[in-house]
Amino acid sequence: MAKRVQDKKPKRSMAAQAWIDENVADQKKRYRAIVREMDGLEPKRKKWYREFLKIVSTSGFNVNGDTKRVIPKNELPSEPKRKHKVVF
Repeated sequence: MAKRVQDKKPKRSMAAQAWIDENVADQKKRYRAIVREMDGLEPKRKKWYREFLKIVSTSGFNVNGDTKRVIPKNELPSEPKRKHKVVF
């Protein structure tokens, strides 16, 4: 049997670690700003969903070329109970 070589990470310099920490902090700051903006859109998002579901249940949507399909109300999805998430 061959000996297994352990994976070891090379030591990181203090300057490199400081650069990583600074960049991680910047990314978290940008993420929080994006989450705030997305949460601010919640009332508009609910309106957009209602409008979309109304359109597909009344005039339908194009399935193939000019072939349209109207979605019956009983096939429409219900609104999720959970809050929207921003994933990165």
